[in-house]
Amino acid sequence: MLRYLLDTDHLTLLEHQHPVVSRNIRQQPQGTVALCAVTIEESLRGRLAAIAQARDGPQRIKRYATLLASLALLQQFPIAPYDQSAENESQAIRKLRLPMGTRAQKIAAIALAHRLTVVTRNRSDFARIPGLSLVDWSV
Repeated sequence: MLRYLLDTDHLTLLEHQHPVVSRNIRQQPQGTVALCAVTIEESLRGRLAAIAQARDGPQRIKRYATLLASLALLQQFPIAPYDQSAENESQAIRKLRLPMGTRAQKIAAIALAHRLTVVTRNRSDFARIPGLSLVDWSV
């Protein structure tokens, strides 16, 4: 049963083998920590942009290897869907006109729709959303 939803920042910390984040994720029961389509989108956008900006063969080789490593990591997690209930939550959050990015709003919407705790260091944005549960596994 899903309980936690990693935001993009925590996924990046995991990719960089942040020891505290890695340990906290390993300590959770199998199948309780999820990603969502928005986090996957952000991660892949970054990898694809890096590939597009590669200036030579060695950079391209390294950046394609990073893309493949990211895909392998993404496949280790269950995916919390962006479904109709998430869309409904997203619309409700949007109506609040909060000063935060739309992708963060969508991550929050998925968490609310599926009753998940967002794993994030970004309390300044996510704490603005009523009813959203947060935890920071980087400390």
